[in-house]
Amino acid sequence: MFNRLRIACLIFATLLTSAAGAEQFETFGDYTVHYSAFTTDFLSVDIAKSYGITRSKNRALLNISILKKVLGTTGTPVHARVNVTATNLHAQVRELNVRELAEPGAVYYLAELPVSHGETLTFNVEVTPGDDKTPYNFSFQQQFVTKY
Repeated sequence: MFNRLRIACLIFATLLTSAAGAEQFETFGDYTVHYSAFTTDFLSVDIAKSYGITRSKNRALLNISILKKVLGTTGTPVHARVNVTATNLHAQVRELNVRELAEPGAVYYLAELPVSHGETLTFNVEVTPGDDKTPYNFSFQQQFVTKY
């Protein structure tokens, strides 16, 4: 149990720092949705193996977490329904298979997809937190560099 919690903390730290130093989030009423997308070769071998993520410079990982605002805290993680599509510059749309990763004190939504060098994707995200009926929508773009 402690080892899984430690790994969850490591993946969270990795995912946060991967956003090129910029915090990416959207706020909807009582909820803040944090997100990032990066190639999976940024993950350590141990973390990737623990969560069944394929490490590759040609695979991207989308990470989403939803926090409910709670006075005096940084927020409480909540479960949600998360749907995501990714559209490239040629208007080709991919529906992403989003999976939930829940650990004590943390809930993440992850999706993997193949990417090409220089590919720019627009992620269209729909999040419905908890038992809410209202979905919240936002989009963001990310370009992937797969050659170093």
